[in-house]
Amino acid sequence: MYYVIVSRTFQKQFHSLQKQLQKRIRNALKELEINPNQPRSGADIKPLTSTKPQKHRLRVGDYRIIYMIEGNTVYVIEVFKRSKGY
Repeated sequence: MYYVIVSRTFQKQFHSLQKQLQKRIRNALKELEINPNQPRSGADIKPLTSTKPQKHRLRVGDYRIIYMIEGNTVYVIEVFKRSKGY
C-alpha cells in the first residue's frame, strides 16, 4: 500500500477543475495507492523519460497527472490538460 501526498500546486489546479473531473481524478489517485508503477485498467501510467528523479504520468481523459515515487510514498506534483504539454 502506498501513501499519496499532493502538492499545493496540484491542489490549486485541482480545485479549478469541474466537479465531475475532480471525481474522476480522485478515483485515479486511489488507484495510485494500490501500485503507482504498473499500468492497468483504470490507471494509464507511463514513466517520463529523462527525468531525475524519475517521474511518471497518469492519464485521466484529456488531463495528465505528474507524480514521483519515493519508497512507499507517491508525491503528486501537478495536473494539467494535455494541450499544455510536459
